[in-house]
Amino acid sequence: MSAATKPAEGRTTLQAIFAFLKNNPIFVAIAVLAIVTSVREPKFLTTENLDNIVRQFGVLIFAALGMTFVIMAGFIDLSIGGIISLVAVVTVTLIDKVGQGPAILIGLSVGLGCGLLNSALILTSGALTQAESLFITYGMSLVFGAVALMYTQGVTQFLTYSSSDISIFNAINSGGFGPLSVSAIMFIVALGILYTIERRTYMGRAVVLTGGNKVAARLAGIPISRSIVLIYGVSGLMSAIGAVVLVSRVTLADPTMGGPWMTQAILAVVVGGTALIGGRGSVLWTVFGALLLILLNNCLNLWEVSSYVQFMLRGVILILAIWLDTAKQNSVSK
Repeated sequence: MSAATKPAEGRTTLQAIFAFLKNNPIFVAIAVLAIVTSVREPKFLTTENLDNIVRQFGVLIFAALGMTFVIMAGFIDLSIGGIISLVAVVTVTLIDKVGQGPAILIGLSVGLGCGLLNSALILTSGALTQAESLFITYGMSLVFGAVALMYTQGVTQFLTYSSSDISIFNAINSGGFGPLSVSAIMFIVALGILYTIERRTYMGRAVVLTGGNKVAARLAGIPISRSIVLIYGVSGLMSAIGAVVLVSRVTLADPTMGGPWMTQAILAVVVGGTALIGGRGSVLWTVFGALLLILLNNCLNLWEVSSYVQFMLRGVILILAIWLDTAKQNSVSK
């Protein structure tokens, strides 16, 4: 190999790296945020703070993974806040009656059932647009939240008040195997399963094709109805798992506790690069979107930024992500 060839190869590698970072600015944002915060705030790299980041990651990521499937298919799910609240209160209140294991399984079944109910309403109503699914699932969020309020009479349920064994919840919150916590292992397993479904199965490809063009997908023989059942079932189940992780962390279940996670999940999916109109995205990229959001929240808290300003910044980030995605789609179509 000549000396002239080596610099050329070096330039090609650098060009490829710059092109990758240009097309995936989320990695730049994560790196810059971590570096700036670690320099400005020494507490950022402490064990306690890193543990706090991991704990926050556990709750958000499950809801965001399920939401990824929904948005990739060209739909939206605003009911996950109500599902999280309902699953949380049902699970905690059943511990003394049936035991912690069955209570968790019933809670997960409730989440799955709520997701399947969403898909049934969408299919029977013929609501095959994102706007229609938005209003249907928003209405169901109100229903699920109201059921949670009626079920508990608006009273917060405390996990620590249970007279039965709650070792599973304690393990999810603070247990682990080696360097990995139980919640981290749950996340890795869920990510592996969903990524395999997304990339290696016919139904995963059908979800993406449904989001790309529903008419063309139907003409090509893609089972759109099955795709809708799959995405909302996955969303409901993932939200339920997130509810169990959340209960384990905060040791209580409130009938309104799921509300904030709906917007956070959508934001993580969109920031991660999944097209809001559907047809493009990945659960793997959603992980980076969730990581960026949690790092941002953590940094703002360390800098003692007002919670009102944090809410505003989340809105700005969502608008910017949608604007950039729309601009990218328009440039490709031209």
